Amino acid sequence: MRIAVTGSIATDYLMTFPGRFSEQLVADQLDRVSLSFLVDELEVRRGGVAANICFGLGQLGLEPILVGAVGEDFNSDYRSWLRRHGVDTSGVHVSELKHTARFLCTTDQDQNQMASFYTGAMEEARFIELEPIAERAGQLDLVIVSPNDPEAMLRHTQECRDLGIPFMADPGQQLARMAGDEIRELVADASYLITNDYERALLESKTGWSSGEVLERVGVRITTLGPKGSVLDSADGALVEVPAAPEDRRADPTGVGDAFRAGLIAGLAWQLDLARCAQIGSMVATYVLEHVGTQEYRIGDAEFLRRLADTYGAEAADDVRPHLG
Repeated sequence: MRIAVTGSIATDYLMTFPGRFSEQLVADQLDRVSLSFLVDELEVRRGGVAANICFGLGQLGLEPILVGAVGEDFNSDYRSWLRRHGVDTSGVHVSELKHTARFLCTTDQDQNQMASFYTGAMEEARFIELEPIAERAGQLDLVIVSPNDPEAMLRHTQECRDLGIPFMADPGQQLARMAGDEIRELVADASYLITNDYERALLESKTGWSSGEVLERVGVRITTLGPKGSVLDSADGALVEVPAAPEDRRADPTGVGDAFRAGLIAGLAWQLDLARCAQIGSMVATYVLEHVGTQEYRIGDAEFLRRLADTYGAEAADDVRPHLG
């Protein structure tokens, strides 16, 4: 199965605040917030939603095609890193003018986060065409439209419709800046729609669609619920609830959602049922949670299968085993 993942490619600056953000906010002063946090740690890591998803897919033995825009700095190290981990970077556009996007995130002791994102070269993703990428690949079986330059997201969604390629709509944080009509265009006809529970409510609010009306326009709706797991709704009325996989330790939550998507998509590529796909996604997500950095984990086949069996039963491991190694 040939999978292309469109979206952001970035460098992450991850910081840790040893207190609680909630204790720094004064209720009657929220109209003029001015906060500064002295952080204990700074980690500079490779990141970006599309790159993180591709890295996870590579860890599971797939060879995804990364589609996004970067600066020249990407070529010094990041490109070779991804290639070494099973990612096809032939769909990456290199800007002559701008740096690769930057993500700056501070996490408090309760795992709450405050973040900023500099788009940089990402705004040039709107110039990338999917058709030549599909032609080079022979075919594309699924395209993931993850957070990116909004015009790029809309363009790639429409290209998927025009080319008859199934796609997964993953609007993420771009829901905050996109208008209702843009979100409706982004979501309509998606084979899969994935958001977290907050984004789910925001999407319905901005589009004016009820939950049922969203399901009339997509094949499967996946909602992640953090430590509560995930819920998968289908247009036929089927509902699947999957608990989160337990972590051995908790280091940093950045990139957990991207890892969930990687595992979920791998399960789809292996033609497993939706519940099993979400279980794989939850298991991969714990690997990211246990590390600082979104691409610092390694999935060893034996350990992954053991943890999958411990959490979701021996049958889950049996279903995945033929696809690993």
